[in-house]
Amino acid sequence: MPSIKQFQVTFDCAEPERLARFWCEVLGYVIPSPPRSQPAEDQGSWFACSDPSGVGPRLFFQRVPEEKVVKNRVHLCVRVGTGLTGEVRLATLEAECARLLPLGAVRVRLLYDGNDSCIVMQDIEGNEFCID
Repeated sequence: MPSIKQFQVTFDCAEPERLARFWCEVLGYVIPSPPRSQPAEDQGSWFACSDPSGVGPRLFFQRVPEEKVVKNRVHLCVRVGTGLTGEVRLATLEAECARLLPLGAVRVRLLYDGNDSCIVMQDIEGNEFCID
């Protein structure tokens, strides 16, 4: 059986384009050019972004009528502190958190045990993600 080579992460959301543009800023992703045209009745119902290097998964955002009501069962981890430990890791994570706050991200809590750390955050629609 052949292995899966690519996958897409799909977000249910209220504002697809706004959320896609937020994640472009977080991850350095881009809006595919030119965007695929949508029939008039589907305008604004979905939006996508992708890793310009082609390595990371495509992110797809689709409008759904219901609001988010519970914690995510799956979340993204934004890996900015890979290979770092202790205070150096914590400082790197804090700097990334400070960059994301003006974009509309919300800091939820810091998980820190003196060596390893992670900052739990929410995107502009309340979806949890981690900076680790």
